[in-house]
Amino acid sequence: MGRIFETRKATMMARWNKMAKTFTRISKDIAIAVKAGGPNPDSNSTLRRVLQNARAANMPKDKVDAAIKRASGQSATDYEIVLYEGYAPHGIALLVETATDNVVRTVANVRMHFNKHNGNLGTSGSVAFMFQRMGVFRLNPEGLDLDSLELELIDHGLQEMGEGVGEKGEKQIIIRSAFADFGQLQAAIEAKGLTPVSADSEYVAQNPIELPEDKATEVLELVDALEQDDDVQRVFHNLA
Repeated sequence: MGRIFETRKATMMARWNKMAKTFTRISKDIAIAVKAGGPNPDSNSTLRRVLQNARAANMPKDKVDAAIKRASGQSATDYEIVLYEGYAPHGIALLVETATDNVVRTVANVRMHFNKHNGNLGTSGSVAFMFQRMGVFRLNPEGLDLDSLELELIDHGLQEMGEGVGEKGEKQIIIRSAFADFGQLQAAIEAKGLTPVSADSEYVAQNPIELPEDKATEVLELVDALEQDDDVQRVFHNLA
């Protein structure tokens, strides 16, 4: 009985830590969006997108409102987006997106994670060419005529459209565009009265690499360590 309790407790703690990290990441996204375009989502499409992601992550409204208020104040933290590149074990390429108010601290922490997990922090441009930055929208497929939707969105930058699953295993429609077309595709989706489950830019690997389970686990241990770092927003890799 005690072992079952401890297992459940560990599972709940892991889930809570992941949720807390997600809320921290979204709070930083809010701060960056408000600084760039102001606190009104009606006139700030970037903030509007971040707020959609906050709702999808079940971030409480009071936390969202507090993040907007902090970002609107004179003492708001000034975050800088810095992208780090490197290799995980077995030649898997990583892009580490950070939002930091102290680059010296952040690069030291990122390097520490790479070294601790048998990876190598690289120089700018060392792996970025293996990825394409794209706008990625995830939609609830319920009630959608996918053929019609695809035809309508092609003229607004749609490059790829396919099926996927969310974090809870639910079906999703995944739509991708070139990053330069992100804004016009977002506007076209909103014009159809659709609210994405999430909308963001992502670095999509051009040639994913398959590894045996034991080697893939070593890669994912590094990815997990990086994702738990307070300054890291997201980690992208070319592991299939």
